[in-house]
Amino acid sequence: MPSSAVSAAAKLAEGLSDRSADIEALRRLPDDIVKAMVEAGLFRLLVPKAYGGAEAHPLDVFESVETVARADAAVAWCLMIAATTGVTAAYLPAAQARIVFGDPLAVTGGVFAPLGRAMVDGDRATVAGRWSWASGSAHCAWLMGGCVVCDADGPRKHADGGVETRMFIAPRSEVTLIDTWFATGLKGTGSGDMAMENVSVPLARSVSLTHDRPLEGGAVYAFPVFGLLALGVAGVASGNALGALDAFEDLAGAKRPQGSSRSLAQRGAAQSQFAEARTALFAARALVRQTVEEAFADAERGESLSLIRRANLRLACAHLARSAADACRRLYDLGGGSSVYESCPLQRRFRDAHVATQHIMVAPGVFELGGRALLLGEGDWSIL
Repeated sequence: MPSSAVSAAAKLAEGLSDRSADIEALRRLPDDIVKAMVEAGLFRLLVPKAYGGAEAHPLDVFESVETVARADAAVAWCLMIAATTGVTAAYLPAAQARIVFGDPLAVTGGVFAPLGRAMVDGDRATVAGRWSWASGSAHCAWLMGGCVVCDADGPRKHADGGVETRMFIAPRSEVTLIDTWFATGLKGTGSGDMAMENVSVPLARSVSLTHDRPLEGGAVYAFPVFGLLALGVAGVASGNALGALDAFEDLAGAKRPQGSSRSLAQRGAAQSQFAEARTALFAARALVRQTVEEAFADAERGESLSLIRRANLRLACAHLARSAADACRRLYDLGGGSSVYESCPLQRRFRDAHVATQHIMVAPGVFELGGRALLLGEGDWSIL
C-alpha cells in the first residue's frame, strides 16, 4: 500500500500534465498548484516530526517526487528542492528551527553551492552573494544560500585545512530574485538567480551539511544528506522518463509512419527499441531501490554508513538520471517528425531530461568520485 506521502503525490498528479504548457509559459509554478502542494504537506517530507514534518523514508520521498514528475517534471523539481531543504531543520537549534519551519504553510528553498560570503561579527554574520538555480524561489518564505565563512583574518579554515562553508537562511523579504531562467528545459521551475546584499543573519540560523551533525535522531537524518539530494534529482529524472514512456505508447498506437499501413506500435524496430529503453530504465530504478534500502537499513540500526555504501548510493542515482535521459532521447528519436512539435510531450520530456542531468548531484564527476571509493577506498565522506 502506498504511503500517505505517495498517495498525496498521486492525487496532486491527477490532471497535472494538462497544465504543463501553461506552467512552461509562466516559467514558474502557478499559485494554485503551490497551494495544493503546501496543503498536502509535500514540501515538508523531510522536516522532522518535532516541527510538524513527515520525516519520511527516503524511498517515500523518491516515489513521491517520481509520481509527480511522471505528470510534470518542473512541478516535481520544485517539490524536490523544497523537500530536501527541509533536512536543514534537523541541523538547526530548536529555537531557530521553529522560526523557519514552525509555520506549516511556509516553503523553503535555496542553493547549497558556496557562492556567497558571510562576514562573522559576534553571533551574527553579514551575508552577500548571488546564486544561480534558485528553483521555486518565488513561492518560498525562507531562502538559504551557501557561503564561505570569513572573519577579519579572511576565510575560516577547518582543522583539515579546508575552507569553512555554511548555508545561511534568510527571510524571502531580504532576498532579491533575479529573472534569469530562460532555459531549454524544466522551464516551469522558476530557477532564476537570487541575491543577498549585506543581510544580517544569526550564526545559529546557519548549517554546514558537511561538518555539522544533525540534532534530530531520526534514521533519515543518519542517511547521507547528499544521497538524499541525489535521490530527489534521480526521482525527477525517473518520473520524467516514465512520462515519456506513457507519451510514446499513446503516440505509437495512433501514428502510422509515412508510406506504411501499420501503426508505429506494430513495427518491429519500434517494439524492440521501446522495450530496450523501458527495461534499462526499470533496471536503473531497481538498483536505486536496492541501494537505498541497504543504506537506510544501516541508518535505522544506528550504524555509520561506509564509504562504499555512500558511493553506491550516489552512483545508483547518477546512473538512473542518465539512463532516464537516454530513454527520453531514444523515445524522442522513435517519435520521428512528430516529436519536434510543442504539442508532442516527447519534446518536453527530452528537454527536461537533459536539464536534470546537469545537476551536480548526478553529473559525470560522480562516477569518478564513486570509482575512487570503489577502487582505492578513498574519497571525501562529507560530499558522499
